[in-house]
Amino acid sequence: MRKIATLGAVLLWSTIAFAQDRTITVASTTSTEQSGLFGHLLPLFEKAEGIRVKVVAVGTGQALDIGRRGDADVVFVHDRPAEDKFMSEGQGVKRFDVMYNDFVVVGPKSDPARISGSKDVVEALRKIATAKAPFISRGDKSGTHAAELRLWKEAGVDLGAGKDSWYREIGQGMGPALNMASSSNAYLLSDRGTWLSFKNRGELAILTEGDKRLFNQYGVMLVNPEKHPNVKAKDGQAFIDWLVSSKGQEAIAGYKVGGEPLFFPNAAH
Repeated sequence: MRKIATLGAVLLWSTIAFAQDRTITVASTTSTEQSGLFGHLLPLFEKAEGIRVKVVAVGTGQALDIGRRGDADVVFVHDRPAEDKFMSEGQGVKRFDVMYNDFVVVGPKSDPARISGSKDVVEALRKIATAKAPFISRGDKSGTHAAELRLWKEAGVDLGAGKDSWYREIGQGMGPALNMASSSNAYLLSDRGTWLSFKNRGELAILTEGDKRLFNQYGVMLVNPEKHPNVKAKDGQAFIDWLVSSKGQEAIAGYKVGGEPLFFPNAAH
């Protein structure tokens, strides 16, 4: 009887250990975490597949670098040029569209740069630079930061001349950047999802939105196990497959704040 009990205990321990081992690491953007999306999605995925997800929430550039080191199984990010480079390097297996939202320019309701109501984001940035109105940049090589820099370049604004006066890079995620802008009545570029879930708005409001250049696509990729044999390819792919499935897409569409959706699923079926 003692041997049977011991054997049962060993089998139980092995089962628990196996279950605990079904954990993947996803390197993702701060917006998916700070918007509350992962808090909504991951329990649904774990219940469906029995796989737990550990999220490392950093800027897209850092998330892709984590993937390059093989320290994540999946990357879930939003900077298409950087994603394409990651794939061209052979770091990812296949890229999938998952969802989109958009960026918005928020700023103080007093609006010293007079950009309110404009849909032309490039013109809005020119006005901010001309007025030397305070602007907070994430400065963290994130997808949002990359989008911001592309827009400044299109606006023909030399940021080097404005740094440490009206233009301030903080090297932090979207939440801290919004907090900084709120406390200093500054402008900034935010993804709409994090803005909608952000509570400490102070005098900030959305001032410029609707420009097609503010479109914000998210993609997901399995880190290449041929380059990094430690990648949990089967369980990582299960997460990707669930995200782009009808169930995962319905879960994304169902996440709302104040009745307003934060992300719009657009995976190809």
